[in-house]
Amino acid sequence: MDLFTVFTIALGMSMDAFAVSLSAGTDQRTNSARPIFRLSFHFGLFQAIMPILGWFLGSTIEPLIKNYDHWIAFALLAFVGIRMIRSGFAGDDAPSQADPSRGLTLVMLAIATSIDAFAVGLSLAFLRVSIWTPALVIGIVTSLLSLIGLRLGNQVGKTFGKRVEIWGGLLLIAIGLRIAITHMA
Repeated sequence: MDLFTVFTIALGMSMDAFAVSLSAGTDQRTNSARPIFRLSFHFGLFQAIMPILGWFLGSTIEPLIKNYDHWIAFALLAFVGIRMIRSGFAGDDAPSQADPSRGLTLVMLAIATSIDAFAVGLSLAFLRVSIWTPALVIGIVTSLLSLIGLRLGNQVGKTFGKRVEIWGGLLLIAIGLRIAITHMA
């Protein structure tokens, strides 16, 4: 898989974390370096680990489904993309009373924003793509975009947070279509 595709997947996967970072950035408790580091580090770490876990699961079942694995990869990416788009159009929830940069709230946010990366790892296993470079790129891109999202959130507020998920979802669906079309050609 070429680096451009890996980077595009990383951008798509990091949109949830970016959107959450925008929202978390509006919380006054996330205006200093420590909470910003904690959030961006954990979002990136979880985004890097989840595709690896998905890839290992996918690698074990790949021989059973190798004749239609490209359709499964498309379906998983489309499912994740549609979920992100629906979430982008959904109304914002009430703000949380818990500090988003600490404890269980931090872990839950990191897991919630990285579950989709598990499906991407599963898809990459079906395509017989090595997971190490994509996982590293996804983690780094997510950390950087989370950092940017937190900084923007500090300044801009919640105005654009949910809309970013729509773009991330569209990117993932486009990648899934590309995979399916490439294998049919």
